[in-house]
Amino acid sequence: MDATSMALCQSFQFPAFSRVPGRGLGLSLPLSKMHSSSSSLPLLSSSPSNLQVSCSSSPLRCTFPGRPYTSVMIVPTGVGAAIGGYAGDALPVARTLASVVDCLISHPNVMNAAMLYWPMQNTLYVEGYALDKFAEGSWALQPVHQNKVGLVLDAGMEEELQIRHLQVVDATRASLGLPVMEYTLTDSPLEVEIWIDPECGKSTGRIKNPDSLLRAVCSLVERSKVNAVAVVARFPDDDTNETDAYRQGKGVDLLAGVEAIISHLVVKEFQIPCAHAPALSPLPLSTSLCPRSAAEEIGYTFLPCVLAGLSRAPQYVVRNSGFTETGCILGSDVDSVVLPIDACGGEGALAFARRSRNKAIIIAVEENETVLSDTPNKLGIDAIKVSNYWEAIGVIAAHKTGVDPKSLRRGGIDNIRQSPIPNRFGFKVSLPRLHDKVCSY
Repeated sequence: MDATSMALCQSFQFPAFSRVPGRGLGLSLPLSKMHSSSSSLPLLSSSPSNLQVSCSSSPLRCTFPGRPYTSVMIVPTGVGAAIGGYAGDALPVARTLASVVDCLISHPNVMNAAMLYWPMQNTLYVEGYALDKFAEGSWALQPVHQNKVGLVLDAGMEEELQIRHLQVVDATRASLGLPVMEYTLTDSPLEVEIWIDPECGKSTGRIKNPDSLLRAVCSLVERSKVNAVAVVARFPDDDTNETDAYRQGKGVDLLAGVEAIISHLVVKEFQIPCAHAPALSPLPLSTSLCPRSAAEEIGYTFLPCVLAGLSRAPQYVVRNSGFTETGCILGSDVDSVVLPIDACGGEGALAFARRSRNKAIIIAVEENETVLSDTPNKLGIDAIKVSNYWEAIGVIAAHKTGVDPKSLRRGGIDNIRQSPIPNRFGFKVSLPRLHDKVCSY
């Protein structure tokens, strides 16, 4: 930065800066508002609105606008992920990653921590089915300031559990100002069943009355005009070995598979944000509780993080023939995707990996193992393999800066290769026409 620009930056008290999804960290001001009291400082440009001012620690520095860097963080639910397979234990990774990128896109399994959550202004909370459609290019994400959230309670919940959850809703409305509009009960119990898939070891299950759930959501959407829905279903209280192992930081989250089924069903039908919180009886006190599971032991409900996430979750825009991209984030805007080393076989991950244009780098984290075996090598995915999330965030920081991540490693850069000489019969150029295109002004 030259002396004039530095003086101009230091002569003002700028208002607070914030991260805005899809825009990065910064504040755009008309240059007419940036005159110094000293007449010796000229305007930097005649453009009225395109100077972007951003603030780092010290000194202040001016940066000019560029395309925001967008990263997607995926940790599939119900697969026993070493990091992200428990009660919000991937949230520290998401917080750190959000501080490096301009826009982070992730899903409830990463962002939810039962009674705990962490608001991040540049992070988009996207349900898993919607994330797959976004990756495929079928849907776009429309950031919002606020959603109108509705709540569906399972008619199979005991009255005390219903009251507990309604008290949570009122607490979030009064203490956090969350826009939860109305609630409704399903017209029949959902009857959730859960089990472990014997073939791959992930959790799964079903709800016996899915139509009852859809009718309840439809009622909220049509009568209450909500555009995001939280669902609380009564889950069985079976005391199983899987539950005990989960509380000790081992095994698989037995509830997670059906939670995903519930939210997928709603999002597929209504194309609006949805997330689920299970209703359970309080578990007996344990003295051997793992910290990674502890967030689910500090209250009667897992609902607070769901309501916080849905309150500003992006809306889903179906890309049809009349679609316009203004203000939306597309799958082709994604620059990097980070996910567990053996969980690369999901629809969203494959869609990002197989994109032919504007292809994101795929970063596979070896330390985050799951019960799956869908590795990049097995699926033929070109991925950057890193040992842990420390390294993953370093790769993303380099990529965002425009630095080849390989250049940060000893011996990471080889001699440049010569491109194969093209077949002289395979491509023809008309010199006069080419000359016309180049030289016509």
